[in-house]
Amino acid sequence: MLDHAVAKLLNEQVNKEFYSAYLYLDFSNYYSAKGLNGFANWYRVQAREEQDHALMIYDYLLENNAPVTLDAIAAPDKKFEDFAQPLHAALAHEEYVTSLIHRIYAAAADVKDYRTMKFLDWFVAEQGEEEKNTHELISRMDLFGGKPESLYMLDKDLAARTYSAPAVSAD
Repeated sequence: MLDHAVAKLLNEQVNKEFYSAYLYLDFSNYYSAKGLNGFANWYRVQAREEQDHALMIYDYLLENNAPVTLDAIAAPDKKFEDFAQPLHAALAHEEYVTSLIHRIYAAAADVKDYRTMKFLDWFVAEQGEEEKNTHELISRMDLFGGKPESLYMLDKDLAARTYSAPAVSAD
């Protein structure tokens, strides 16, 4: 049985991951409305990944006989004035999610819940990748986003991103 405090944090994270999906769908809407369908695609794929993360934690809770509580998901409230702002908002959000994952990991370590720590190892690595990808996207926007023809090429490149389900090792 999971420690009560760890289970509570994991439950909260399920809802935070679903919020992340909402947030990224909102970013996708923003870019779609601006005619940047590649950026919209990139964030739509990102939203699906966040849903996967929520369901992975959801399943982990169930597999460990912990009740799952689904709370209301808040509507995203970000408003943007330029194409780079969603990218910076995404980086801030990913850094926040990283801090949440670290908090859960620390709580699991405090009670010597090695199974949950091992489960969270994937999320720790994933957050490193999420932050790296977001930094790279910001760098590319900084380099290419100022000129319409370069922005077009970047948008076309982002349109090629496809969804793939997360690969979680079973060791």
